[in-house]
Amino acid sequence: MKNLIYLTVLAFVVACGKPKDKKAELAELKKQRTAINAQIAELEKEVGGTKNIETADVSVIELRPVTFKSYVEVQGKVDAQENVQVSSETPGVITAIYVRAGQNVSKGQVLAQLDDKVLRQNVAQLQTQLELATTLYQRQKNLWDQKIGTEVQYLNAKTQKEGVERQIAVLRSQLAMYRMKSPISGTVDQMDLKLGQSINPGMPGITVVNASNLRVKAEVAESYAGRVNSGDEVNVVLPDVPDSLQTKVTFASKVIDPASRSFGVEVKLPSRKNYRPNMLAILKIVDYKVNDAITIPVNAIQKSESGEYVFVSDNGKAKKVDIKTGKVSDGQAQVISGLKAGDKVVTLGFQDLNEGDTLRF
Repeated sequence: MKNLIYLTVLAFVVACGKPKDKKAELAELKKQRTAINAQIAELEKEVGGTKNIETADVSVIELRPVTFKSYVEVQGKVDAQENVQVSSETPGVITAIYVRAGQNVSKGQVLAQLDDKVLRQNVAQLQTQLELATTLYQRQKNLWDQKIGTEVQYLNAKTQKEGVERQIAVLRSQLAMYRMKSPISGTVDQMDLKLGQSINPGMPGITVVNASNLRVKAEVAESYAGRVNSGDEVNVVLPDVPDSLQTKVTFASKVIDPASRSFGVEVKLPSRKNYRPNMLAILKIVDYKVNDAITIPVNAIQKSESGEYVFVSDNGKAKKVDIKTGKVSDGQAQVISGLKAGDKVVTLGFQDLNEGDTLRF
């Protein structure tokens, strides 16, 4: 070893005393490296040349069969199946408003009244005519029952009475059009009408929502058409509440929208006070499910030219195991082959492991 150091120093002194020749200097350094490598090899033989087995701190999980699911995840919104805009059936001026926003109403309840004074006056006039026509009809009928008078007189009296009754019926149906009624039972969600306001048919003014009859509506890409069907398991997540629930897909459309290349799905929601229409909802629809599957964290999988592998604990020693994986969901990969229940897979500290290293966990 002393001779090697002496030769190195001598070569350095000689090199310093001569003009630098790069090629000669490179050749000299290579000779020195060869000599040093030979010396190292000789020393390794003398001490046995055996590499010390390292001890590594790791974390492991013992594999157990679990139910593995993968999902089709889409974003939708909460929709009220009964959400209606109540509008007038005829032009008019509002004379009375009977409800306020937030009030519960029943189906058929009158929400607002339009000015119907002229119609009511017409009904009153016809009512007077009806009384006269009814009296004449009753007298003519009594006479006809006694075979007094002609049949024509009897029929004329009857026709006049029935004609007035029909006119009154028409006016009463028109009067009903001046009353704005709720078509459903629910809650008044919006009230934009004011007393004295003139409105026209179709003009929005009152919104009634049945918040106890809600559903989530979403659009799913065409590529999942064969994997999403009515009755599939689904996890509904409402991040704004926050809340989640497990249920079933209520409806999956069989028609693809030609514009968006998607199809609609619906999931019925239970009645809960904190669910509101137009609230954001995330649907995680189960499109693949396996019972008694072996899964491992995706982060524990390493890759090489030959494929995927993991390290397992084999009697406290690191062992490299080649594996084959399938679907991935929620950070877990299904193991198709290579591992079994009871295996202890290294999940942390595997980056610098070598096969045969002693594991400490």
